[in-house]
Amino acid sequence: MFELSIKMVENGVRKGIFPSAALAIGVRDKVLARKTWGNTCIDPPFSAVNSQTLYDMASLSKIIGTSMVAFHMIESGKLSLYDHLADFFSVPKEKENITILHLMTHTSGIAAHFLLSEETADPKDAAQAVLEYPLAGPVGGQTIYSCMGYILLGKILEKIGDAPLDEMAGKYVFRPLGMVRTCYCPSGLAACTERDPVTGRYLCGVVHDENARFLGGVSGNAGVFSTLDDMTRFASMLACGGTIGSKTVLSPPMMAAATKNYTQDFSQNRGLGFLLAGKGEFMGDLFSRESFGHTGFTGTSLAVDPTNGLFVVLLTNRVHPTRKNSRIIRFRRLLHNRIASEFFSVPSP
Repeated sequence: MFELSIKMVENGVRKGIFPSAALAIGVRDKVLARKTWGNTCIDPPFSAVNSQTLYDMASLSKIIGTSMVAFHMIESGKLSLYDHLADFFSVPKEKENITILHLMTHTSGIAAHFLLSEETADPKDAAQAVLEYPLAGPVGGQTIYSCMGYILLGKILEKIGDAPLDEMAGKYVFRPLGMVRTCYCPSGLAACTERDPVTGRYLCGVVHDENARFLGGVSGNAGVFSTLDDMTRFASMLACGGTIGSKTVLSPPMMAAATKNYTQDFSQNRGLGFLLAGKGEFMGDLFSRESFGHTGFTGTSLAVDPTNGLFVVLLTNRVHPTRKNSRIIRFRRLLHNRIASEFFSVPSP
């Protein structure tokens, strides 16, 4: 099953679209295909990638870390989507109307990206640096995919939970889901990404995102490392409507709120953290309009089609040895088209 899809990823490694890859395809709580290719690094010493190899999740951290902690806070009665930044910080007047909903749907008007290290010398002042930086658009007026907004969301969650984001993610997400290797700041090596401009060495087990690195590896926008096995468990939970086995991780109302389209009149369809299908997104042309997921700059992605329970996890380190290789953008669409086609050409499991 999925032989052609598996061959596509194998050819992606062979053609240099990414140096290594790990793929899982499943339906709800069943894994239908799982395979890995390549090595952790293009230069020796290296080891063959397997289902326990850590990959830098990049912006998938927004989903599996930050958003999931936010969902826990909402369900615990500690956070509302209509809380304002001013409930947590002293904010400039132009940002007084920004809500948690704006942050999670990328409609806050906060700039997409800038280097925190150029705005402050102290990582402890990161939230203030984001708050003081000029808006890039009107609040609630358009979608601007903002890593900076999610950095701010992470800081808000730490205020509410009175704990670091990585501790809360471990407590409320990773351990309950049995994601045994998923973490921030891993102690072991991971699939390599780019060269560190300071040391000249490949980043292996060190977060690729510059702002997350400035913040010590734990940030609302990036920093999570995970494996194919762990991400398969996470994707299966979403495909099962927020449950894993007999355990409810996200309640039905929370799942519905998380995957609702809040931005149908804008350039992207956005749920709470999740990117929704429908406007030329990475899920291709054949996944249903109800599908949702996310990508990571390093070459990771997660897609779920709730109409049939189909899920796809693709982990790569396409930025190794350089981020200038962007062929994965088209590849993702083609792969998801192929997977959907093969799924509907065989009897349902």
